[in-house]
Amino acid sequence: MKKLLALLIFTTSLVNAQYTVKGTMTPPDKGDWVILYKIEGAKQKFLSNTTIKFDTVAIGGEKQVLGKFSFELPNTATPGAYRATYRNTGVGFVDFLFNKENVEFVFNPKYPDQSVLFTSSRENKVYKEYLQEYNAIQKKIDSFQAAYIQTQSKDDKKAYKKELKELEDVQETYENKSEGMLVNSFIKASRRYNSSNPHESIEDYLSATTENFFEYIDFKSETLFNSSFLIDKINDYVFYLNFSEEKMIQQKLMRKAIVNVMDKVSSKKLRKAVIEYLINALTDKRNGPAVDWMFSEYYEQLPTEDQDDDFKKEKLEILLATVGRIAPDFSWKEVEQDYKLSTLNDGNNYLLVFWSTACPHCVKEIPELYKFMQTHKEVSVVSFGIENEETKWNEFVKNLPKWHNAIGTHPDNKWDNETVRKYQLLATPSYFVLDRNKKIIAMPDHVEDVEKYFNSINE
Repeated sequence: MKKLLALLIFTTSLVNAQYTVKGTMTPPDKGDWVILYKIEGAKQKFLSNTTIKFDTVAIGGEKQVLGKFSFELPNTATPGAYRATYRNTGVGFVDFLFNKENVEFVFNPKYPDQSVLFTSSRENKVYKEYLQEYNAIQKKIDSFQAAYIQTQSKDDKKAYKKELKELEDVQETYENKSEGMLVNSFIKASRRYNSSNPHESIEDYLSATTENFFEYIDFKSETLFNSSFLIDKINDYVFYLNFSEEKMIQQKLMRKAIVNVMDKVSSKKLRKAVIEYLINALTDKRNGPAVDWMFSEYYEQLPTEDQDDDFKKEKLEILLATVGRIAPDFSWKEVEQDYKLSTLNDGNNYLLVFWSTACPHCVKEIPELYKFMQTHKEVSVVSFGIENEETKWNEFVKNLPKWHNAIGTHPDNKWDNETVRKYQLLATPSYFVLDRNKKIIAMPDHVEDVEKYFNSINE
């Protein structure tokens, strides 16, 4: 009976065993909450949330405030990549690996990735050490590569090959050191392609880098899939490595990059995750033509059960007012006369500007814009006021004769006005250039961009 009781106690302790995840912010962030997620493909699965506890300590004779938080994971928690998020926007999270061990880390919330220091967790310590050693040598290799392109020096070539050998030794050391660990997959996949000899031109270097970008990445790895690793690499490849200032060239490069990525993704689960991620990213960039292409070329080719009509509808509604689309229609009155954007016929082009008298920047910019547009009378201007009420706006637009002046209000919130929502407006002023048929042909960011656009047409 004693042996049986001891066995039951031991078994119960195993079942109830928990692991802790502890973080320390120094200095603390403005908020007082942290959410723990498990990363699964391109999505995050909510696990728990907690509050930040603040503590004042003396360091080097000076008082310093720390923010501390803690989570408990059950014994059944799945090994993989996790994320502690402490902000709603921007880079406000720390990613870490969990593999049946306690995890503790210290970081500066303004620079989480660069500053994080793991004080507990062999998996994360090994990965951090690897990245620091590997990147330090890779930086030297890149500098010798750049020097060789300029000088074709034997000394630079020799130094390049010496550092390359050291890099290969570091890679081998950490692959052996992490054998049997979760982090082993990430160490193997983090390896960068380097030619055995330095390239003689920047064109050759860029071509080889692009062609071999995914050389060491296993797209079939469940470990990599259930982390942000694959998506981050795909994001870098599509949106940063294949880049051009020229918009037409950029569109072609981006599509070619996406085709290359999709050719490597055979897993049904990963394929769906990558397609949805790219559609989301392109929607955020307001790239309507690319989103249309992604839906047609890839999303609609997924098995029917993997498609979501609501997902597609949501993205296309966001992109109602983007370059290449016909501008969403709306109507207004001028001196008791009804007008509609779709039936206006008094310009070769149209400039649609959304602004508000409650926006100090607008109040300064709109008169500047009005003065400039007097030199481009072939362009019909439609100014749309996003207002809580009409009095102040009516007085202001008296100084904007010969413009079409429309106003949009809402009984609860002016940003909920139907037209404002159609155009997905987040700030004022916002500009849209339309052609004669009301197709959106440009979306300048600032009044200077508007001036630059119309001046370039007349050159």
